[in-house]
Amino acid sequence: MNVRGIVVWAIVAAAAGGCQNGSGGDGAPTGDSDTDGTTDGVAVDTEGGEAAECKGIDPGPSPIRRMNRREYDNTVRDLLGDDSRPAQRFPAEEEALGFNNNADALVVTSLLAEGYLAAAEALAEEAVKDLPTLLRGCDVKSEGEDACAEAFITEFGRDAYRRPLTGDEVQRLLAVHQAAADEFDFATGVRLTLTAMLQSPHFLYRVEFGAPMEGNDEVLKLAPYELASRLSYFLWGTMPDAELFAAAAEGRLEEPEDVAKQATRMLADARARATVRDFHGQWLELKRIEEMEKDDEAFPEFDLDLRPLLRAEAEEFLDHVIWDDKGDLDSMYLAPYTFLNGDLSDYYGVDGPTGDTFQKFDLPAGRASGFLTQGGLLSVLAKPNQTSPIHRGKFVRERLLCQVVPPPPDDVDITPPEVDPSLPTRERFKQHSTDPSCSGCHSMMDPVGFGFEHFDGIGRWRDEEAGLPIDATGEIIGGTTKGTFDGVPELAGLLVDSPEVERCMTLQWFRYAYGRADAKEDSCTIDDLTRQFAGSGRRIQDLIIALTQSEAFLYRRAPEGE
Repeated sequence: MNVRGIVVWAIVAAAAGGCQNGSGGDGAPTGDSDTDGTTDGVAVDTEGGEAAECKGIDPGPSPIRRMNRREYDNTVRDLLGDDSRPAQRFPAEEEALGFNNNADALVVTSLLAEGYLAAAEALAEEAVKDLPTLLRGCDVKSEGEDACAEAFITEFGRDAYRRPLTGDEVQRLLAVHQAAADEFDFATGVRLTLTAMLQSPHFLYRVEFGAPMEGNDEVLKLAPYELASRLSYFLWGTMPDAELFAAAAEGRLEEPEDVAKQATRMLADARARATVRDFHGQWLELKRIEEMEKDDEAFPEFDLDLRPLLRAEAEEFLDHVIWDDKGDLDSMYLAPYTFLNGDLSDYYGVDGPTGDTFQKFDLPAGRASGFLTQGGLLSVLAKPNQTSPIHRGKFVRERLLCQVVPPPPDDVDITPPEVDPSLPTRERFKQHSTDPSCSGCHSMMDPVGFGFEHFDGIGRWRDEEAGLPIDATGEIIGGTTKGTFDGVPELAGLLVDSPEVERCMTLQWFRYAYGRADAKEDSCTIDDLTRQFAGSGRRIQDLIIALTQSEAFLYRRAPEGE
């Protein structure tokens, strides 16, 4: 049998006993998924319709979650000390509801399966180059090959599967090792066993079985090791650390207060900051900044080298608000400052910081309103050669208010009006308010987007367009958030006073934390989380902790038929 044949056989052997329904079954995981609350991947307004009756424990849908690329790379870094980021060669994830960690969208294609095999082989080949480290101190000469192989499978396997292996799992993996060692040598046995582990569903997925609850056969309480993984992948995007593993093993991760204690500890770690950045990068579309391009004739001042600086401005600002300042929603929307370096001071035309280091800077009165007036976001929400009231208004509706904007009819031309140096944007977009096929949706977006017109297509302040003073008046209609405004600061004032924005902030974090769409039966959980968020002074860190205390985090539904 050749090496590749043993690899394939090893994977099959590691998955032997598949489709078992219990701890230690190595079959491909399945989970119940409920698409209520979505339409073709777009969230519907969960505040509409009849609210669920809040009685008993209902964790909502409980899909099994696969690691996305970020989580895979972080996990192999912490498991193997390997910083090669192999997942960047995997196919990009499909996004759902604006996030790339939605369980229903994380399907395994044949191309991804090939990527898993290639990555596992490369990672294992590199890892066995330092066999003593991989064996964690087991001396093959003094303790013997069999003892070290079993110790490796037991100890390393605990970390790879994020729980202790069952006796059957250990024996199956020992058989894999022995077959390879007999044909080749001990190191090859370790390498092929590791290759098999890195393709097991128990490595690639967060397999959860839970424990039955007395008197309730519809809900399962998550086991300590399962809670450890939920915490680590939510807050850090990686596997549990030694403290989480110890807490699970020692019975210190049984109760909600135990989970809250660990979550509080973990928020103080730099990995939590990286996770909050990942959330903002997706929710606020900041990840698109470094991909955007602008028309050279329309915006000759825009240089591609500015893109990472514009993203850094947003990240530095949000980091400061969340971790170093009040940490509340109001500051995110209303703060009169941003973070600039010398290049961005020149870009914005302000007498701001010089040099390469980003520093906090108070912008001129009326020109700053938190993340809403930063150049990176405003540039992303614009066309290459002009602003886009449509995209800016849609962003407010969908990302900040969690409202649904239907797609345009198939027979409607969605090409934006041509730039006319003699006409301001508002005049060029008048057709949207007069054409019956356009006016319905555009009456929800354009009047909101016009409020951003003081900012051009690359996010810089302007007082005039086409020789006329900017008209940045606007109006929000529909929903419970209503009112007129003049400019972004007044719009932001309406938004921060809105219960819809408060609930939407909760809902966006819910979707990111739990990796799924919100369903009708989640309304009680979301209501409770929103109340806690409001009661905390709308502090983001408190909302994150609250998310680890909900029924949706601590429990899972029992699969049907059990």
